[in-house]
Amino acid sequence: MAARRDRREEILGTAARLFSVSGFHGVSIDDLGAELGISGPAIYRYFPGKDAILADMLVDVSRRLLDGSTRRIAQEDTAVDQLDALLRFHVDFALDEPELIAVHFRDLGSAPDRERRLVRQLQRSYVGVWVEVLQRMHPQVSRERATSSVQAVLGLLNSTPYSLRAGEPRMADLLHDMAWAALEAACAEPARERSLASTKERA
Repeated sequence: MAARRDRREEILGTAARLFSVSGFHGVSIDDLGAELGISGPAIYRYFPGKDAILADMLVDVSRRLLDGSTRRIAQEDTAVDQLDALLRFHVDFALDEPELIAVHFRDLGSAPDRERRLVRQLQRSYVGVWVEVLQRMHPQVSRERATSSVQAVLGLLNSTPYSLRAGEPRMADLLHDMAWAALEAACAEPARERSLASTKERA
């Protein structure tokens, strides 16, 4: 059983690498088998088809992000520390698994309907974890603004597969600091707007 599980993981990892370069539709079962050193049809012992490989890959990473985020914040006592943990968690993911980010961005639409809906649901829950932490830090910020801010920051972090070309040796710290600053700026804006409105009323 362990050997079968390891083989499935090897197939998923290899598929992620190939899909990230050539796209889901640009990689055949035979291509995948050749990269693994087996015949293409041998992959059917582990997955019913290429669609199932893509679906399993994207559902798995979405679940890992959600489960990992909830574990991280459970280990921290304050919202500030929780947000810091979330940022470091996602930065590590983006740097360690850029292939999965690229596949998700380009090929989610090719996943079967049921799994695609599940991935979307898991993503919404993952964003929700961030939003709750952000609103505990900044109660004055509306859920809509907090959600938009989190989504924008995750978009920044998920651009890592492309920004890595810059060769920044301390990319993790850079991404963390940029994302933190962006969230703080977004949350400070409503307070500035209220302050300006109050100033105008007094004038």
